Amino acid sequence: MKTVLDPACYDRLLTRFRGLSPETPARWGRMNAPRMLAHLCDQMRHTLGDAPVIPHRTILHWPIVKQVVMYWLPWPKGRIKGPPEAFLTPPASWHADLATFESLLVRFVGQDARVKWPEHTFFGPMTHQSWGRFCHRHFDHHLRQFGA
Repeated sequence: MKTVLDPACYDRLLTRFRGLSPETPARWGRMNAPRMLAHLCDQMRHTLGDAPVIPHRTILHWPIVKQVVMYWLPWPKGRIKGPPEAFLTPPASWHADLATFESLLVRFVGQDARVKWPEHTFFGPMTHQSWGRFCHRHFDHHLRQFGA
């Protein structure tokens, strides 16, 4: 399973992000590229515990459902609304936001000795490994949204 904790996957993701521009059009959904990048920075702040979110106790917390939905089922294009906490930061400049995103990702990858990780808003308890796989899938979803 792909993860941002794998250096090859990490490098490929960053290459794809660096190939985008603020003018890159979306293939689906309502976000433009700058909004998407700000959204992913907010998600990384949540992942790192820098920005708290309120867990929503749903069926998605159930271990089998969590695994199937997070990793195996196709993610709908433009029909799922993330938590409001993942859309707080307005876009700044493209290059500044990309640098912020990369620095947050570097921090996450570098915390391999950390034991306690924040819960995901919808999926509940997470480990470094599960966050790494989730982040890869989430980033890839949005990169495909913008044709990268």
